[in-house]
Amino acid sequence: MSVIRQPGMLGRTTRRRLVGVTAALTAAAIETLAVGLWFWLMVDARTTSTALVGLGILFCGAVLRTGVFGVTISDVSDLIQPRRLGAALALTGGWIVWLFLAEVIGGIRGIVIATLVLVGLLTGQLALERRAFHLRPGLFTAHPVLSLLVPAALLGLGASALLAATWLVDWAIVSPPLSLEITTVVIRIEAIQIGLLLFGCCAFLAHQRRLQRFLDR
Repeated sequence: MSVIRQPGMLGRTTRRRLVGVTAALTAAAIETLAVGLWFWLMVDARTTSTALVGLGILFCGAVLRTGVFGVTISDVSDLIQPRRLGAALALTGGWIVWLFLAEVIGGIRGIVIATLVLVGLLTGQLALERRAFHLRPGLFTAHPVLSLLVPAALLGLGASALLAATWLVDWAIVSPPLSLEITTVVIRIEAIQIGLLLFGCCAFLAHQRRLQRFLDR
């Protein structure tokens, strides 16, 4: 039957898609901010104290991202549960392993190998996150493994873009000086900022695809 002939069907579909896009934007913003701050602290200003601060930021971001997923697809009253914290810890550990491998191996080879490992770790983490909210693998999709692998691959693609922009690209875009009344402003866009933008776009696509599968069922 046509959607037009079913009162309320179009409205429900639109609301679900709006919820999915909003949740994906929120999750992507949280992940980009957390991973970006942690990555910047590790790459540009690494000390024992900044490493601990970065780890805290990364874990808090993982908890919030897991919370966005739970609130969007289920009626969650308590996010601080062992399984859900375990999913956040797994996400935090995945990013740490990714950067460690990339730095140990180095170069383009390090980026490729670390990204492949990250995709595998994120696939497992997404499965763990799904179980933490008591979602059966085959309930929302006929291809449960693929539904995990594609978002993980998109996040891995964004992570590789972030690493490549930081390690392999050495340029910056600098605007001409802009004279204001009391000061002069110069806008400078560096490669790492472009990498973060690409990471954010990939994160949005990953979360939007993942969340929409649950909301459309």
